[in-house]
Amino acid sequence: MQRKIIEINEEKCSGCGACAAACHEGAIAMVNGKAHLMRDDYCDGLGDCLPSCPTGAITFTEREAAEYNAEAVTEHKLNKAAAAENEARHAAGVPFGGCPGSRAAMLKRPARAADSCTAGSSAAGSPSAEKTAENGASAGSGVISELTTWPVQIKLAPVNAPYFSGAKLLIAADCTAYSRADFHDRFMKNHVTLIGCPKLDSVDYSEKLTEILKNNEVKSVTVVRMEVPCCGGIEYAVKTALRNSGKMIPWQVVTLATNGEILD
Repeated sequence: MQRKIIEINEEKCSGCGACAAACHEGAIAMVNGKAHLMRDDYCDGLGDCLPSCPTGAITFTEREAAEYNAEAVTEHKLNKAAAAENEARHAAGVPFGGCPGSRAAMLKRPARAADSCTAGSSAAGSPSAEKTAENGASAGSGVISELTTWPVQIKLAPVNAPYFSGAKLLIAADCTAYSRADFHDRFMKNHVTLIGCPKLDSVDYSEKLTEILKNNEVKSVTVVRMEVPCCGGIEYAVKTALRNSGKMIPWQVVTLATNGEILD
């Protein structure tokens, strides 16, 4: 829709951060020392940030923009507040008291059958084989889950976690793992995995991913998406995060057909 929205002149921006602090909706954030409008639908167009800018870098403009989304703004505020509280608790050494699904953890996996035993040493149905199955392996097959960190959802992932340091990051659309039987071994092995669906989640993944890339020494990023158009959202979010992080990180995109075939 055509509506009034703020415009930021980066050349005039001094990087003081006053506008970001004054923006109650979280539409403005500091990226590489400059103010940026992160999402059009977070900006209500009322201009609370204008008086806070000492250099006059922020003005109003009339252009095509997404409609202001109060629901998305509220969700963004709640997520930001929860993340800040959890980080404060962690810094203070207070035990995590939130949802267990959001608690960062490393997952222990049994050694691969080929690495830990000779052929035929653990027959299917034996106590050791049954125990392996309980720990994420398929009894008798030697197939082991390659998911080594938690949480796996982008929305729940912490901005700072020890496992992000030096990690090869896999960012995959939810549907991708169901399209290929070898997804764990081909894509997840030796990677920290994050998943999401841009069509179903009403959040901007680029914000969380930007913070993860900025605050951790990530070695590389691989995006695995489906060929369907809506999956382009996760690719766009990663590209935006890579650009906003200000870092030169090797990255690649793998596109899968709905039958699991690798297209590119």
